[in-house]
Amino acid sequence: MSEAPLHSPEEEISSAEREGEDIQYGMSEEKVHEIQESIELGLVEHVRQNVAELHSADIADLIEQLKPKHRALLLEFADDLVEAEVYSDLDETVRDELVDDMEASEIAELVTELELDDAVHVLEDLEASDQQDVLNELPAEDRIIIEQGLSYTEDTAGRLMQKDLIAVPEYWNIGQTIDFLRDTEDLPSEFYEIFVVDPRHHPIGTVPLDKAMRNQRSVPVKDIMHREQKLIPVDMDQEEVAYLFQQYRLTSAAVVNENGALIGMITIDDIVDVINEEAEEDILRLGGVAEDNLFGSIWGTTKTRFTWLLVNLFTAILASIAIGMFDQAMEKVIALAVLMPIVASMGGNAGTQTLTVAVRALATRELTANNMFRIIGKETFVGFLNGSIFAILIGIVAWLWFNDFSIGWIIGLSMVVNMLVAGVAGMVVPITLERYNIDPAVASSVFVTTITDIIGFVSFLGIASLVLL
Repeated sequence: MSEAPLHSPEEEISSAEREGEDIQYGMSEEKVHEIQESIELGLVEHVRQNVAELHSADIADLIEQLKPKHRALLLEFADDLVEAEVYSDLDETVRDELVDDMEASEIAELVTELELDDAVHVLEDLEASDQQDVLNELPAEDRIIIEQGLSYTEDTAGRLMQKDLIAVPEYWNIGQTIDFLRDTEDLPSEFYEIFVVDPRHHPIGTVPLDKAMRNQRSVPVKDIMHREQKLIPVDMDQEEVAYLFQQYRLTSAAVVNENGALIGMITIDDIVDVINEEAEEDILRLGGVAEDNLFGSIWGTTKTRFTWLLVNLFTAILASIAIGMFDQAMEKVIALAVLMPIVASMGGNAGTQTLTVAVRALATRELTANNMFRIIGKETFVGFLNGSIFAILIGIVAWLWFNDFSIGWIIGLSMVVNMLVAGVAGMVVPITLERYNIDPAVASSVFVTTITDIIGFVSFLGIASLVLL
């Protein structure tokens, strides 16, 4: 392998001296505490020195971990060191709080330094009047571009894309393309490929940068371009966009309008954010907390959690009604009341395991109509096997505990039934909700736990009523 020298002799010595040192990334608790103390003591220079050494992502982490009063002082002490990119890395709630305290002219200055997608994210949550005040402060060219970005539906490709890109005609050669890149001042900050367009500005191919660098200047662009590419409609949902990037291992992709003309591009760094956002959203919804936020207000967090807790209350009442149907059996056999929660709990946990896998598989399109019945069959069999194993374990425990063999096989049998149902429900419920265009991540857990609770209670108490009474 051929490599050019990477370091000067002095740098080699310096690098050797650093060997063995621990490399740490991110903000440590000690560092945050040190900066916070410096802020409280008013040590402006010390704060500035620490901030100047940090990456923009680490400054964002620092701001998030500080108390609101310390955030304000940090920005007062080191505002010129906090670059615009920091705001794009901030948690949305924290960023909105900081932006709310800024003047329209300050926000305008901030968004002009950001990529289009990040600028739109900063402005989209402002009140309409405040948003307009900021837009009025922008230069006409920037205002038109950002207004267009805001006009696209939230969570679509239009909100993700950046307008800056490299597009060249197919009749150019590599030399002309390279000269164009060298002579153009407003190139995108990051790009991985050059888009090739026809006279109507429709994308007809791409030239990866590495391929452009490997070819002679006289080689025509059309001879080396990749004609196959994944074009993204401007109104495509961001989850669909993320799927395309994952499925086809894209680093960037062209965004086209309704006429098929090239209007922007999306790069992999934007998609990483989307993937994280979608995964976080699914996890939160599976927990019944919708769009809960770690940095949200007490009242706001309370409201987001109340709805599903209310739904859970009604489902718990249904389970209680099921128990009430067998009150005579429970009055006569105290062991039933002691053991009953075990069956429901095991079924609920088994169902949650299955539906978590199902929801994620639906989101990544690994679970489809073609393999649905095979996967349901597999999960049913897994539920039966686990149910049988735990039936033996809990059956022996119950037999020895209450010195009654019939109690052991009653709970064992109901355990098999409930975990079998849990496996089926954990798959069928999210698939059914998906078919009716209901987000399975939001509603699945409530339905599945209700089913396993009711089946668990009814099977256990029903079998016990038949055997013991």
